[in-house]
Amino acid sequence: MPESRAKAARGRVEEGGESMNHQELITLFSEELFIADLKARDRDGALQEMVDHAAKAGIIRDRDVILGMLKNRESLGSTGLGLGVAFPHGRSLAIPSLMALFARSPKGVDYGAIDGKPVQLFFMFIAPPVEKENRYLPALGQVVEMIRDEQTRQRLLEIKSFPEFRSLILGED
Repeated sequence: MPESRAKAARGRVEEGGESMNHQELITLFSEELFIADLKARDRDGALQEMVDHAAKAGIIRDRDVILGMLKNRESLGSTGLGLGVAFPHGRSLAIPSLMALFARSPKGVDYGAIDGKPVQLFFMFIAPPVEKENRYLPALGQVVEMIRDEQTRQRLLEIKSFPEFRSLILGED
């Protein structure tokens, strides 16, 4: 394993005094919230497809509330941060605990990212308004730190299954 990935796998990111490592991060994701081939071609379609996927998995209480919250968040400024990655996120009463969804779009989505390029990797985080364990911001921070590595982004574009995603997050090769 290249040293940069090994270092990232061991690393911890601190947000607001809290920190999270990759072992803790992977517990937020699940096979039922993994989309290997997102079909949508625009931002609203991508948000709808991801929210519908979480609703079908029984993770969220009210699909329309979550979708409205995410669209409102995007209207404040795109969560497409460039490099082909977006982090749609927010807090809502329509979810009982922090959830994380990963989606990959091989063709890319016109998302209105800050660099104007299509988004191919999505990390969606939805948290309740009050979270005892305070994992929301540390999880976001850990993923942002992880995707800074070009090799990691490239490997995320190539994965096709949740076990591959899990191995990549944990730095297993």
